[in-house]
Formats: sequence, structure tokens, C-alpha cells
Amino acid sequence: MRTRLTMAIAGLMMAGLTMAEEPTYAERLGWDAEDRVLIMHADDAGMSLATNRATIETLEDGVVNSVSVMMPTPWVTHWRDYVEENPEVDTGLHLTLTSEWGPYRWRPVAGSLPGLLDPDGYMWSSVSDVVEHATPDEVEREIRAQIELARRMELPITHLDSHMGTLFEPAFIERYVEVGIEEQIPILMPGPAEAERRGVEWVDLARAMAERVWDAGLPVIDFIHTDSYDWKTVDKVDDYIEAIRNLEPGITQMIVHPTKPDPVVDVITDGREHLYGDYHALIDPRVKEALKEEDIILTTWRELMERRREVTGE
Repeated sequence: MRTRLTMAIAGLMMAGLTMAEEPTYAERLGWDAEDRVLIMHADDAGMSLATNRATIETLEDGVVNSVSVMMPTPWVTHWRDYVEENPEVDTGLHLTLTSEWGPYRWRPVAGSLPGLLDPDGYMWSSVSDVVEHATPDEVEREIRAQIELARRMELPITHLDSHMGTLFEPAFIERYVEVGIEEQIPILMPGPAEAERRGVEWVDLARAMAERVWDAGLPVIDFIHTDSYDWKTVDKVDDYIEAIRNLEPGITQMIVHPTKPDPVVDVITDGREHLYGDYHALIDPRVKEALKEEDIILTTWRELMERRREVTGE
């Protein structure tokens, strides 16, 4: 029997839609066709004290305006305490199914789920290992457990996304979408414009997924910018300015990983100066000025959800 996703793909393919005929999701949410809308999004809150401190500083003094936190990590309560004092912060969950730092590990929130555990009893270090060993049921149990823990801690959840992209894997993506729709929490989902720009083969799949999320009353974005992790330098200011100048019309989430220089982080990550580069660039006034010069409109997942409700008249 065909799944709802398969039928949605078939229907859209029969309709013969092309990207040139479709408005951006920014337009569908009320912005103009030429507007370049940006979420400057910091991943990995909770991973370390240095990460939390950098994230806070880039929120308060820099250009970051949205964050997602890793619930299995040890510094979540520190982040929760900050959000309690600053409830306006756009905080989502960085749904975590891997534990990739060699000497520094974490376990599933849901407890003993055999497919999510490596021989040492921690989460697998790679996405491929999760795909090989974990079942969709186990993955769903864990992401629901992370959502429930955030609620018990009274952490607001403005959106969901996926650490290391594990939940974008074909084996798990439908569970990710279903949970977001059921809970009515916005989810990071690559739209068809992003798929087409990258030249990947699953443009029709991306379109069907995006429309399924949209039809369920949740917002969708147009582009995801992930290049900053590959800028292996401590000096990223020029890279960020160029990326800002090259933003396309539509909604882009630019994913960043600010961390303050710290000897413990050096041990945890075996040296990640490029994370320090994110921190330095994101508080640099030249990057903030570039956003102004380019007339970039900053938004958050909270605002996207508010606009989505306005579209449906809720």
C-alpha cells in the first residue's frame, strides 16, 4: 500500500509543477518576492559551557537570533536557566541521535534503546551507524522523549531540527515530519528550491515533504546554508559577508556553531578553531553592518509560525 508521502509525490509530479512557477515560501508568508529573509541559527546549545556562553554573547551582542539545544548533553540546564530569564529567545530542539566527540559522550534520553547504543552504551558516533542499527520506532521514541524532557524542564520549543542531519535520512524522515505535524511544532525541512539549487535527485520528494508540512499548518523555508562549518579557519568575517551578499530571495536558515575558545573544548573536539571562528565573526560589527547594507530581513521560527497562522486565519 502506498504511503501518504508516495501519493503526494505522485500527485505533484502529475501536476507538472516547476520551481519557476512557484512563489517562495517567504512570499507565501507575506514577504515580497524580492525580499531576502534570514534566520541566523546557532546549533548545539547545551554541548558545553563554552558553547552556551558563545551562543548567549552572539545573541545579545551579535547577529544570531535563533538557537537549538541538544537535550542529551550535560549543559542543558544552564541553557534552560538562561531562557527562563530571557523567554523571548527563539529556542528549538536540535534533535540528537549521535554522539560524535570521542572522549565526550552522551546517551539517549529515552533510556536503553538497543539500536541507538554503541558497544560502550552511548549513542553511535556517525549517522551511518544509526541508519544501520536503529529502527524508525526507536528513533521516534527518542525524539519524543527529547521533546517531553524539554517540556518537563519548561523549555519553550519554537522549532525542531536534526543534529548532523540524521532525521533527513530516508529511513527516518517520515517519523520526523509526523512528530512535528502531530505536535504542531515547526520543523526544519529543506524545500524544493534548496534541493534544486544543490542539484540533488530528490526535488520531487523535497517538494512533497515541504507541501505536507505546509498543508499541516506549519511554516516552511526556502534555503539552508550550511557552508560555515567547512570554513576551516578562525577568521571567517569575509566568508560571512560574502554569504550574506549572495543570499537569494526567500527564507534562508544560516546554520552556525559559535563556541568560545576553551581548553576543554579543544580536548572534547580534538581542536575546532573554526568553531571559534564562528564566534568571532558573529560578534564582529562588520557582519552586522553587511546585513544592514544588504537590506536582509531577520526573522525567527517564532515569527514564521505566527505568520503561518495568519495565512490560515487561525
